[in-house]
Amino acid sequence: MSPRPTNPGGASRVRRRALLGTAVLVVLVALAGLAAYLTRDVRISSKAPAPQVSSASSSAPTASASASSPPHGSRSALPVPPSTHDPIKFGKSAAAALWSYDTRAYSQHELLTALHKWLTSEPKYADTASVDALVPSRVLWKEIAANGQFATATVNEAHFPDSFTQALQADPGAITTAYIYAVTVSGKQSIAWNGSPHGGAENRVTTLAVQCRPSRPCALAGVLSAVAP
Repeated sequence: MSPRPTNPGGASRVRRRALLGTAVLVVLVALAGLAAYLTRDVRISSKAPAPQVSSASSSAPTASASASSPPHGSRSALPVPPSTHDPIKFGKSAAAALWSYDTRAYSQHELLTALHKWLTSEPKYADTASVDALVPSRVLWKEIAANGQFATATVNEAHFPDSFTQALQADPGAITTAYIYAVTVSGKQSIAWNGSPHGGAENRVTTLAVQCRPSRPCALAGVLSAVAP
């Protein structure tokens, strides 16, 4: 019988995903096959008013301030996370950052480094792989960079998934473990390149895990593999 291969790096990723999965199942247990995340308290006992989970959403089309579309012909800067304690606001900015890139302005490695700064500093909750998966691979980046390709994003709406709010209402105390919100964001990604300044656009929707501990601004925990409505 041949020996079983080992992969310490893979095992580490599996353990991290397992920890995230534990938090996820508590929050979105109603969604078959979908994991979600535990969140912070909604500041019921805090001096600052909490976002209202039952109605926290924004339907007015907006572009993220940290990852908004640059003027025509200009080159976009690397995305910088906002300093906020509002998971909806942070989720919208994070989605815009994840849907945007500019091969004319920086390298793939520089973009990955910038996006990693959006992640929570708690390793057991930071799902780096889920963020990296949304960035063009090194090989693909080289190909699209030859054409000066870039993408900009517009965020239309963000909200807490229904199953998340229901779980929160059923067990408010559970959120104090990881202080993580599930936030579903919808919008549009526009892609253009040399010779095609208008390019094309596609609708985008994703569910993010946003950690907002009372002691520090929100940070990204990861991106769910499926959308929670």
